[in-house]
Amino acid sequence: MRRGDEVALDSRLAELGRELARREAGQRDGLEQARECARGLHQRVAIALDGFHAAVGESAPHLGLSLSDVRVDDKHVHSVQFDLRRGRYCAVVTVKSRGEVTLVGPFRQGKAEGPCRTFPMTAVDGLDQALEEFLAAFVEEALRP
Repeated sequence: MRRGDEVALDSRLAELGRELARREAGQRDGLEQARECARGLHQRVAIALDGFHAAVGESAPHLGLSLSDVRVDDKHVHSVQFDLRRGRYCAVVTVKSRGEVTLVGPFRQGKAEGPCRTFPMTAVDGLDQALEEFLAAFVEEALRP
């Protein structure tokens, strides 16, 4: 048998869920576009990292870098993100439902984030060049002896 306070808590959270779902319903299309863009960028980064890992091979396995999955942004619920990591070094790609891609870092966790560069999702050429520079900066900084 459930106590009344447990039922009240369950009811309250269910009502909050319904309220938030109504409030957020208009974000669905923008978030799906952001996820689609982030998945495409993630795939490009994953392919580049595969090439990097193949190049360092077995002779330098300590140079391994990790790539997270695409997920809801850690700071903003109307954005998605994925990140690259090596130890305390991090670089974050954030895609916002309003149509922007922001490249954050590289930076050391526990330190101020930045630098940041923001592009419209449709700025393919500029974004490609910036992504290349962003990844190179992360690799160089994260793997500095």
